[in-house]
Amino acid sequence: MNIEHYTQITSIKAYRATRDYYKLRAFEDAEFLVSLVAIGCDLQDKFHYKALSILELVAKERIALFLPYLDQFCSVLSKFTQDPAVRPASKICLFLATKKGVILTPFQEEKIIEGCLDFIIRDAKVATVAYALRTLFRLGQKQDWVHDELRQLLSRELSNPSPGMKFVVKETLQRLGNDTV
Repeated sequence: MNIEHYTQITSIKAYRATRDYYKLRAFEDAEFLVSLVAIGCDLQDKFHYKALSILELVAKERIALFLPYLDQFCSVLSKFTQDPAVRPASKICLFLATKKGVILTPFQEEKIIEGCLDFIIRDAKVATVAYALRTLFRLGQKQDWVHDELRQLLSRELSNPSPGMKFVVKETLQRLGNDTV
């Protein structure tokens, strides 16, 4: 890995302008994008969440740049535990499930479903759960069992949600055709 890239990525602040700068850099420099993915998918690196926050922006605007690294991302997805890493990872999953032109392999779909279910079960913060639920809803349109699992999970695991979580749960259940919460 390029040491200069590593130093830059691991020393960034969470400011949107800073992340936008590095997002643009990833658009222009394929080597920098490789470094972002390497750091973002390295669970041993305590700064992996910083790279993921930039990769989220890359995926939002130019998902095609992220696709060659999808297997690498999917392989570690369910192992993310830090909230600053889980949130951008769940948002990347949403982009992968909703952006046009993205065709997921069965392995990738399985890992994204597994990761999103893990985020919900682990009682992640509301935004993370919202992205995970929306991802699972979309992927469940191809695989019926996912919707069935969502219904069970939402009624079992989230029986007494916070006001923010209640909105997300209600929205998902309504989309599933079951508006009880």
